[in-house]
Amino acid sequence: MKASKSASKSRGGESLDLFAGLVRLHILHHAAKAPFYGLWLIEELAHHGYRLSPGTLYPQLHRLEWQGYLRSELLREGRSGRRIYRATPRGRNALASARGKVRELFGEMFEK
Repeated sequence: MKASKSASKSRGGESLDLFAGLVRLHILHHAAKAPFYGLWLIEELAHHGYRLSPGTLYPQLHRLEWQGYLRSELLREGRSGRRIYRATPRGRNALASARGKVRELFGEMFEK
C-alpha cells in the first residue's frame, strides 16, 4: 500500500507499508460487521495507531471493491452524498480464511 507523506508512519513511527495487510484486514473486519463510510474508518483506524489520509485509504477501498471484497453505494443526503462500503460474500470468505492465518501467526509470535 502506498502511503502518503502524512500517512507514511504509524503512531509508533513504523512504516505503514509493513502494516498494509493489517489495514486491509481491519477494513474487511469492519465492512463485515456493519456498513461504514471512509471518514469513519479513518477515525476508527486512528484508534489503532494508523494515521491514514483520505489519499491513502480511498485507493485501498477502491482496490478492495475492484477485487470483489467490498461493494459500495452512494447515499444521498440533501445536496451531498456519502459512499457506504459493505463486505461482499467474497470479502467475508477472505476474512474467514485470514482469521485462521492470523491466529496461527500470532500463536507463533506470542508462544512462550
